[in-house]
Amino acid sequence: MTTRTMSRPIEATMTDPSLGLPTISMAVPMPGFPAHKEFVLVRLNDDGLLYALTSLDNPELRFLVAPPEPFFPEYAPEIDESVFAALNTKDPDRVLLLTVITAGKEETTANLLAPIVVDRDSMRAMQTVLTGSGYPVRAIMNRSY
Repeated sequence: MTTRTMSRPIEATMTDPSLGLPTISMAVPMPGFPAHKEFVLVRLNDDGLLYALTSLDNPELRFLVAPPEPFFPEYAPEIDESVFAALNTKDPDRVLLLTVITAGKEETTANLLAPIVVDRDSMRAMQTVLTGSGYPVRAIMNRSY
């Protein structure tokens, strides 16, 4: 069973500097990084469009991430129920989607095939592969507004 999830803006409570950096615990480690389970989400620009998902164990390990909606407003992937179970949530409205960004000299791309799903309440997360979705691993980013 899957649930269609619209990407939603990052709430102020997740990025307000007066509240400190939000700690995100990976329910399932990101592929290739089994030892890294605790991350902080660091805002990289004033618009709130780019963030660094930074490992607490090794601050040199960072993933450039962004909410997809400013770049891909029609992005509404179906998230498998097993992801909600791993995050201990049942409410798709309480999840935040982040896409992993690759910044290149010629173009910047987002991995729409494997978003990071974050439960806003528990701050637990996992990266999931949307098998059979047809979403690309390298979607060229263009701000839609």
